[in-house]
Amino acid sequence: MTVYIAREASKLWRKVCVETSVELQLLAEKWKLLFAGLMFQYIHGLAARGVHYLHRPGPTLQDLGYMILPELGRERGYISESLFTFVFLSFVLWTFHPFVYHSKRFYTVLLWRRILAFLVASQLLRIITFYSTQLPGPNYHCREGSKLARLPPPESITEVLLINFPHGVIYGCGDLIFSSHMIFTLVFVLTYHKYGSKRLVKLLAWVIAIIQSLLIVASRKHYTVDVVVAWYTVNLVVFFIDKKLPEMPDRSTGSQPMLPLNVKEKDGKPRGETLKLLNGNSVDTADWV
Repeated sequence: MTVYIAREASKLWRKVCVETSVELQLLAEKWKLLFAGLMFQYIHGLAARGVHYLHRPGPTLQDLGYMILPELGRERGYISESLFTFVFLSFVLWTFHPFVYHSKRFYTVLLWRRILAFLVASQLLRIITFYSTQLPGPNYHCREGSKLARLPPPESITEVLLINFPHGVIYGCGDLIFSSHMIFTLVFVLTYHKYGSKRLVKLLAWVIAIIQSLLIVASRKHYTVDVVVAWYTVNLVVFFIDKKLPEMPDRSTGSQPMLPLNVKEKDGKPRGETLKLLNGNSVDTADWV
């Protein structure tokens, strides 16, 4: 048993090392696009902070979702955030599974390049939308009488650039149409639907996306229109951008066109053996036990 565990641990470590070597070389080639996508996340946060200075609280607008769904209340507002956190963390972990598991359909670096392209396009449209018209925030801290509903004029540019993280992100107002939570949720679900391999998980992901939509409205963090617009906008954005981007190589077929020529295992095994290891095709029939 000890020998078996040691052999399996050695193979796992070898897979992680080879996968890391390939991903780092891809990162060295694609880092500018990834960095630009990550920087836009900050710009998106900066824009959301900026619209808070323009926010003017007022009566909550008439909303069909508010009429249908009972209000969760301030004390249960954490439910929607907890579900979103679960979706976010589980998806991020899944994108790194090629480092460990036999089943490999994509490269993590190339996958996140696509994800960030989807997010940036959707967030750019979101910024344009919520700056076009500022609605009175329905969230509890954005309503009339709340000290957080209005922001005093900034005293310096530094105050704006720092966006008062994380307090300014959690208690923002005015960035309503359309929901940022639904942008992330739908991009993640659509990505897994295309590149994931578990049919049951795909179905569950769509169910969770629907539940997330209902919880956002029930917790009064967004109007129903914010969620509805997110559903068709994000789906259209992903559809059109996905058509424009070059398709990633499917690693499950056994071919490996993206394998760098200088990738070689530390123990000196030939490139063909390394290729099998990267694809999840073991070089030893005992590996499939």
